[in-house]
Amino acid sequence: MKNIPYLFLIICLLVFIHPIHAHSSENLEKEIDNILSSAESLFKAMKDNDHKAIWLYLTSKSKKMIVEDTYKSAIKSGVEYTREQINVDFSIGGLIAKSYWKGFLSTFNPDIVLEHSTWEMGLVEGNRSEVIITYKKSEKPAILKMFKEDGVWKVGFTETFWTRK
Repeated sequence: MKNIPYLFLIICLLVFIHPIHAHSSENLEKEIDNILSSAESLFKAMKDNDHKAIWLYLTSKSKKMIVEDTYKSAIKSGVEYTREQINVDFSIGGLIAKSYWKGFLSTFNPDIVLEHSTWEMGLVEGNRSEVIITYKKSEKPAILKMFKEDGVWKVGFTETFWTRK
């Protein structure tokens, strides 16, 4: 009989904590759906050669690195574009973007990721997450880095695949 107040307290805590945990679980599931959808959308845009859409799914850091690499290549080849002109061209899917993605996609087949790989959620922590993508013929997975920017999950493409310079 002495333990009844403690038992009552434990039951009350479980009843009140459970809905909070369930709500948190629902939010996490929604976040995971958004993360996976953004990642998949990027690779589908690549498959469809939708250069404007590709740009939408990239992080600001990836965009900046791609613009910088493109700018340096243009300078080396004697073409004078500003970084801003290059950035605008990528955002509208212009000729520079078309040329860049054509070159990139000549060595990368998005179907490898979309059709021939398994996807698993890795870390989800604040505004960062990871999608673990394992090609069926590979022993080691690629860890796709995702970042939430302005409330939208974006693919850290260069953050994942570019080597540090």
